[in-house]
Amino acid sequence: LKITKRGAPPKGGGEVRFVCPVVRSVKPLMFTDSGRIRRIRGIAYATRVSPQTANRLVEAARGELNRFIPDIYIYTDVYKGAESGLSPGFGLSLVAESTTGALVTAELCAEPGDAPEDVGARAARLLLAEIARGGCFDSAHQWMALLLMTLAPEHVVRTRIGKLTPFTIQYLRDLRDFFNTTFKISPDAESNTVLMACLGTGFSNVGKKTI
Repeated sequence: LKITKRGAPPKGGGEVRFVCPVVRSVKPLMFTDSGRIRRIRGIAYATRVSPQTANRLVEAARGELNRFIPDIYIYTDVYKGAESGLSPGFGLSLVAESTTGALVTAELCAEPGDAPEDVGARAARLLLAEIARGGCFDSAHQWMALLLMTLAPEHVVRTRIGKLTPFTIQYLRDLRDFFNTTFKISPDAESNTVLMACLGTGFSNVGKKTI
């Protein structure tokens, strides 16, 4: 994944190049231990605004996060000229990595009139809220875990996620209608998470002859 142009609302103008391998089948997902957060990384980006804006985002975010964990590094990514899209703007993307490899993310773009300090602090609080939800996937990527479980080989697959979002609930209905796949949902009162389990459909890419 390579960002060749960084866009910002309202006109956008960003450009992303994404390349991934073609596989024959999806590996079964067995991921139930979310672990403990061990480090936080992030990118503060700014387009067509002062380069100092990105530094202000970083300082505000670190002010919120340093109280909980010392291993924090947030890169600054400033775009100018042809690589800066069509509108001025700035934002912050944060990723928390756990001891078991779970990734929890949060992202926030500036609205008109927002100060960099406010955006940085709010993005950090969003990440903390996602961590507090628990589970191996954040709320924005619950659907992806469920899709990978559905497409897995015909074995029982399991994962642990936080409280189901309205989007995820509707997505479960869609998976039932399209793949005839139903999930066993087991709430865990101790961790306030949900253990999801299903039988994979054994979906295979018939266009690829080798694994």
